[in-house]
Amino acid sequence: MSRSAHPAGPRHADVLPEGHYSAPPADLNALDPKVWARTVRRDADGVMTVGGVDVKTLAERFGTPAYFIDEADFRARARAWRTAFGPAADVFYAGKAFLSRAVVRWLYEEGLNLDVCSGGELTTALLAGMPADRIAFHGNNKSTEEITKAVESGVGRIVLDSFQEIARVAHIASSLGKRQRVLIRITVGVEAHTHEFIATAHEDQKFGIPLADGQAAEAVRRTLRLDGLELIGIHSHIGSQIFDMSGFEVAAHRVVGLLRDLRDEHGVELPEIDLGGGLGIAYTSDDDPREPHEIAKALTEIVTRECEAARLSTPRISVEPGRAIVGPTAFTLYEVGTIKPLERLRTYVSVDGGMSDNIRTALYDAEYSVALASRASDAEPMLVRVVGKHCESGDIVVRDAFLPADLAPGDLLAVPATGAYCRSMASNYNHALRPPVVAVSEGEARVIVRRETEEDLLRLDVG
Repeated sequence: MSRSAHPAGPRHADVLPEGHYSAPPADLNALDPKVWARTVRRDADGVMTVGGVDVKTLAERFGTPAYFIDEADFRARARAWRTAFGPAADVFYAGKAFLSRAVVRWLYEEGLNLDVCSGGELTTALLAGMPADRIAFHGNNKSTEEITKAVESGVGRIVLDSFQEIARVAHIASSLGKRQRVLIRITVGVEAHTHEFIATAHEDQKFGIPLADGQAAEAVRRTLRLDGLELIGIHSHIGSQIFDMSGFEVAAHRVVGLLRDLRDEHGVELPEIDLGGGLGIAYTSDDDPREPHEIAKALTEIVTRECEAARLSTPRISVEPGRAIVGPTAFTLYEVGTIKPLERLRTYVSVDGGMSDNIRTALYDAEYSVALASRASDAEPMLVRVVGKHCESGDIVVRDAFLPADLAPGDLLAVPATGAYCRSMASNYNHALRPPVVAVSEGEARVIVRRETEEDLLRLDVG
């Protein structure tokens, strides 16, 4: 689906693609455990609860919109990834999905490493107590200041993304009297989204050094010659929201081919291979993600098989789940403001948030689920489009869904699977105040990222 463009922006709702929605569910009050955080339930009165606290209490105490994260679920998913891959592999949580000091502490306590991609994320990680040697630093255009801070801090890995960065990191490390451990990110030509594994399919992008035309091999040669760098492995990332392991199989084959050529040319076998992240989660009941143990088994078998065929020792595997850990553990709670039926079309339900707290629907045509959270209802289902309060026709939270026909202003709606990227990509569009993130566990709720205030906004306006 594509959106029509106009120089002045969206003109009216007709520039948005029509959704291909399914028939209404048999029970509008049901909460699919595949989509919702693990402690989400309905109490005896039909009110949604998380971590033993009902959403009416949460809304009264913390306001709406707000993100509520199931801490027990987050920790359980982190442990599941750590356990699935075991001590012979490394799991790096991708901080770009959602990062806060509390999350860093959870990761540390559950034995995970951390992947950051900016100076701000690095500072957050270090201040929260993550050991620097358990941090990997990504990014396609790291600044001199960011690289310097990373090297001075002693980060365990810097992922090199270009020929310029190879020289830049080497120069900074040498000037500081250090030898920095690095991986080279290569582009293997695998487009995971379409499953068309063609050499040119995924090379037209800003990330990585292409495997084609010998560029990746040349990057390896340059890195090995520089005293300030210790090359420990190759990094490959093939996409996001992936459910099928086939793309990883093709990527691993090509990465191992590079490792084989490196051994034959330089007599060096690199000890690590990082297969990135991008593992999918269930945003709707139609999605069918794999469990961590299934993913670990599949990736380990793929790499082992390819290395045996190339007569290489199997390197240590790293993976970078971010969305797969935090995404399913949170939901966003909204209050209904207005309800606008459009005859023979749908009903527009406006909530007190929107694209400022979840840009993914507008940006990626992302699909979400939604449920009436403040009560149960036996009313007939009605087709709705849940929209925000911003001055944009593309301000859509859930494109097409079914909610009870007795929905009324003041009701609370919950949108699941918003733990990843929603708060990270939140904005102040229309001078909206970014919502808080509240951790809920065992009957207790606490703010881990507070709600912005108008004073916060105005503090930056020095005019």
